[in-house]
Amino acid sequence: MSDTAPDAPFVRYEVQDGFAVLTLDSPHNRNALSSRLVTELLQGLGRAAEDTEVRGVVLTHTGNTFCAGADLREAIDADPSAAAEIRTGWMVQVLRRILELPKPVLARIDGNVRAGGMGIVAACDIAVAGRGSSFALTEARLGLAPFVISLTLLPRMTSRAAARYFQTGETFDAAEAERTGLITIAADDPVAEVNQLVSALRKGSPQGLAESKRLTTAATLREFDGYADTLAKRSGSFFGTAEVIEGMTAFFERRPPSWAQ
Repeated sequence: MSDTAPDAPFVRYEVQDGFAVLTLDSPHNRNALSSRLVTELLQGLGRAAEDTEVRGVVLTHTGNTFCAGADLREAIDADPSAAAEIRTGWMVQVLRRILELPKPVLARIDGNVRAGGMGIVAACDIAVAGRGSSFALTEARLGLAPFVISLTLLPRMTSRAAARYFQTGETFDAAEAERTGLITIAADDPVAEVNQLVSALRKGSPQGLAESKRLTTAATLREFDGYADTLAKRSGSFFGTAEVIEGMTAFFERRPPSWAQ
């Protein structure tokens, strides 16, 4: 059971076998990307980057959801345009921090992944998910699109899969996530699988791992340099529009939006 005390961290940090384990632990909102969770996640990634005893990072979660994407309740309580600009900026920071970290980052998933959480999974170097995990990009159903997270999703997913799931918002399982390239492995035991991968990574030198990662992330980072600001602005410009207001209202009222057939 997760600690629910008000001062309990939303992202727990511990070092196990030379790897920093960052555990998203905000079950009250399904590990949604609230201001506090994002702040603590960035701090944890920075701490892992600076610690010479840490060889890599395992990013995991408590509860049945790895990350539900943006904290819509926090967003709707704020000025839509201002909140959107801040939140897209947070997403850019989180994705870039994972991509630029000179150490391997592994996602260990055993639950649901939605919206912005999908971008985080795609940013990780290696992603392992339990076979009962589920994935979905639900932005189009809210009048939005996966703007910023497309920078990490499109290099991972096949073009056919991206075209389908970006637009339909369908939920798909871990086996499909593996087939499309979103995750590395759909595993019966994600903990054991990640432990095996961590053992393999520890055989690499810090310098060798850093330079190898640099090769695999270079193209994605070039896309960041070229398009992140533009996509963040596009994302922010849609908040406060009639369709997004209707989509978010329908979401909270647990009803289909007006355009759903």
